[in-house]
Amino acid sequence: MRILGISAYYHDSAAALIVDGDVVAAAQEERFTRRKHDPSFPANAISYCLQNVGCTPRDLDAIAFYDKPFLKFERLLETYMSFAPAGFSSFRKAMPLWLREKLFQKDLLLREFRKIDGGDIDPKRLLFSEHHFAHAASAFFPSPFTDAAVLTMDGVGEWTTSSLAIGSGNDLAIEKELRFPHSLGLLYSAFTYYLGFKVNSGEYKVMGLAPYGEPKFAQAILDRIVDVKQDGTFWLDQTYFDYCTGLTMTNDRFSNLFGQPVRKPDQLLTQFHMDMAASIQAVTEEIVLKLGRSIRAETGARHLCLAGGVALNCVANGKLLKERIFEDIWIQPAAGDAGGAVGTALAAYHVNMGQPRRIRPNRQDGMSGGYLGPEFSQDEIERELRVAKACFTTLSDDELINATAQALAEGKAVGWMQGRMEFGPRALGARSILGDPRSAIMQKMLNLKVKYRESFRPFAPSVLREDVSEWFELDCASPYMLLVADVVASRRRQMTASEASLFGIDKLNVPRSEIPAVTHVDYSARIQTVDREVNAPYHALISRFKALTGCPVLVNTSFNVRGEPIVCTPSDAFRCFMGSEIEVLVVGNAYLEKEEQDPGLKLNYEHAFELD
Repeated sequence: MRILGISAYYHDSAAALIVDGDVVAAAQEERFTRRKHDPSFPANAISYCLQNVGCTPRDLDAIAFYDKPFLKFERLLETYMSFAPAGFSSFRKAMPLWLREKLFQKDLLLREFRKIDGGDIDPKRLLFSEHHFAHAASAFFPSPFTDAAVLTMDGVGEWTTSSLAIGSGNDLAIEKELRFPHSLGLLYSAFTYYLGFKVNSGEYKVMGLAPYGEPKFAQAILDRIVDVKQDGTFWLDQTYFDYCTGLTMTNDRFSNLFGQPVRKPDQLLTQFHMDMAASIQAVTEEIVLKLGRSIRAETGARHLCLAGGVALNCVANGKLLKERIFEDIWIQPAAGDAGGAVGTALAAYHVNMGQPRRIRPNRQDGMSGGYLGPEFSQDEIERELRVAKACFTTLSDDELINATAQALAEGKAVGWMQGRMEFGPRALGARSILGDPRSAIMQKMLNLKVKYRESFRPFAPSVLREDVSEWFELDCASPYMLLVADVVASRRRQMTASEASLFGIDKLNVPRSEIPAVTHVDYSARIQTVDREVNAPYHALISRFKALTGCPVLVNTSFNVRGEPIVCTPSDAFRCFMGSEIEVLVVGNAYLEKEEQDPGLKLNYEHAFELD
């Protein structure tokens, strides 16, 4: 049985294909169009998924969409009516698009499918799932748990902003929900906007900025803006926000409360902004922990699954795990809207069609390590590189691992493209830029000369699964880079009194451990554990680096520059290589060094993409 899942028309459009209950292919549209967070109909992602199994839309048993447009339209109308006459300008801009396209999304989807070969499909095979049910399904059905509570948190779906579902076998049902406009995702996005970052893109910057500050404004947020109950449910005072009716997230009352206007994107980040980031992060963690405790107490569930955009807050996830509220937690790696494509397809298979669920042995999940995107044969790789006029050497597997590990040990930045592309926002060793974590200058160099982004942003460590507890305060798998834990005390460096007294961004250049490039200013790290069975080439590379250096850790950041989607093809990888200060490129078994390339092919990627 083949079911195609689709998420589209808001942000992070994606497609996923389920065959007999297994996720066999999934990709975001942005990777093909090179437009970050592309919201359009995912024609390229759909074509990839269908080609992966050699079928056309006519061969599908069902096509499932990740939300219900009529319910969303109802929410928009009721919201505008509740706040009228405020918000008329926003209403006037939104309605023509809804009346022309979004309200009649079924017809729109059918028209788009007709453009695909074999896409004249029976309308009865087109199914619609509620947004948060799709999130819940994406979290529970691929999880390694037979039974679990499922917590979803994001901005807003149709009406729901957070939900609690209970999953058992192939059954899944939402038990409780919080509704718009009271939203943890929108609260965090409001502070993202206030701090001068792009909403639905820059939230992770707020999380990365938080450790540079102190949560001085957390109590003011709790006293004036959000009323958090003991069970983690909450109420937002809408007099501070503008997202219901306006074109911005916050209003003047919000700015007046904290004493500063909205930061402009090019404005210098100050200690105030860092303290504000720390404050909203602290409030978010408090809400997540309270929700976790109340869910455990009310349901008795031993396991928890998470999805929705807020589940990408790996700091909150790490604290939830550390509290041991649940025996284990599992987080959908594509927790945002892209993952809704997986969830709606799985919901159609297990819930609508009543198909049984298979639990995999050894607590394996159903996401294949996240490696669900396109891959390229060595012939295809070499053909694309030749067209791009690249100079490369084809090495054997052992030669490739040895040469790459040696380059990393010499402090070089390496672009690494192997196997199937990752699904979700994290590079997991298939489309990654790698570096030596022992280097005190690696973080700054990668941020400023390779990624062309803000210097404060931290990098993640990839560590051999068998060695994780020797380097970090974590003794479980974290394959999707969605858990934060501290570097173990024995690996930390004792700071001097003057270093310890530093504030804000001045903390950045103080080495804090044996692996300073991946140790944040609070000694934390966003960890990816690498398992030999899941990604053999990447595991082999880190193992060889360990043999050379004694360190089983690499710096791992996504293979792109700021504002660019992660690379998909060998051509994408070569362009990014030539447009940045990456020194070595490895694509399949092709090994490229920057100094051997034609200088005339060099590109300037620093300003090539819109800032994120």
